[in-house]
Amino acid sequence: MISDLYSGGILDAAAAIPAVRRLENPQATAKRVSRVCGSEVEVDLILENDLVVEFGMAARACALGQAAASIVGRNIIGANSGELYQLRDEMRSMLKENGPPPVGARWEELAMLETIRDYPQRHASTMLIFEAVCDCLDQVLS
Repeated sequence: MISDLYSGGILDAAAAIPAVRRLENPQATAKRVSRVCGSEVEVDLILENDLVVEFGMAARACALGQAAASIVGRNIIGANSGELYQLRDEMRSMLKENGPPPVGARWEELAMLETIRDYPQRHASTMLIFEAVCDCLDQVLS
């Protein structure tokens, strides 16, 4: 049922999205747009010693995209590149391959997005933040 997509937890997470904050001198910037709904996320990133030390984001997305971006935005500082690549892969697996949700205290809130699995047309907007972060990592680490 579509109302499962917009549970209280998802709406609460979407409402708790950090205010738009862009970095003046990021090491990398990436933008992702969903062709399905037009949601978009822009990310700025600074790494030091393979840890995220500065993060900026602007998300103009549906509630699902905002919920995912909110959770990432509130928890990304201190994450390393391997953890973030793994997070993207775990989210993709959870949505598309019936995999388990990400684990660990930093990312456990993402489990609420598991209900999106049954709505493939919603996967793209949910994955925007993860793809944009990994694009930034690719830029910095290449």
